[in-house]
Amino acid sequence: MLKIAYHSIYKHPLPEKHRFPMIKYDLLPQQLLYEGTCTEENFFEPSLPKDHHILAVHNETYYNDLMGLNLSKSAARKIGFPLSNELVLRERIIADGTIKGCGFALEYGIAMNIAGGTHHAYSDRGEAFCMLNDQAIGARYLLQNNLAKKILIVDLDVHQGNGTAEIFKTDHSVFTFSMHGKGNYPFKKEKSDLDIALEKGTTDREYLSLLKKTLPELLKQVQPDFIFYLCGVDVLDSDKLGTLSLTSEGCKERDRFVIETCFDANIPVQCSMGGGYSPDIKTIVEAHANTFRLAQDIYNYF
Repeated sequence: MLKIAYHSIYKHPLPEKHRFPMIKYDLLPQQLLYEGTCTEENFFEPSLPKDHHILAVHNETYYNDLMGLNLSKSAARKIGFPLSNELVLRERIIADGTIKGCGFALEYGIAMNIAGGTHHAYSDRGEAFCMLNDQAIGARYLLQNNLAKKILIVDLDVHQGNGTAEIFKTDHSVFTFSMHGKGNYPFKKEKSDLDIALEKGTTDREYLSLLKKTLPELLKQVQPDFIFYLCGVDVLDSDKLGTLSLTSEGCKERDRFVIETCFDANIPVQCSMGGGYSPDIKTIVEAHANTFRLAQDIYNYF
């Protein structure tokens, strides 16, 4: 059974200028239920993770300052959201959704988190709406509990996973792969184990050709026993913050290829949704919904 992390706090209200991207966290599960792709049984509600799971990734001073809302003004400004106890709680619950999703992926082959993909969170700071790196926390959880020995992180958000790259830069048990817009934030990028920086306006054909050449080679090279997939839909040509030009069909084919590759290789995969900032909320929800539809179809969960 496909298991999906969702909590009502995912749609935590923010000041007006920040609210629009958050709407999808409410609309996406509604859409999946309405169209029959999922039932209530598919969803699970994450709670609070143990602090030691977070501290396996994040610096204790940073985490304590975050919990106490004691970040410096410059550190809080880099995060981009007005800090609040509820916002920090939301980030912790998202991380728990990914941790628990790892267990469901080991059991069922795949698991999803409606939120997550907070790949700009470094070990000692937050950036760009990311405070705690959910997939990094999930990866360390697997490794420390001997549930995986070699992990591949496939980050296909339009923005480079700079925080993830920093966290695992000396950890050879995790291979970080980021394919992103060359001209997108972060403008000073970290070094992943493999970075593919794409020119502005890259279309379906070039994008998919590179991905379909690269991912199978990585499976041979890395030989992972667990995969994290960050499937942001900010690669769409309509995205306000992205520089790539994928169509909705191209984005869907991207997801199909990655999920099918994991299925065919019998490697468990945990998916976090990442970014999406198209002007029309229907475009964002539809692109994300395709990922869930494909998971149901490929894993024969219907």
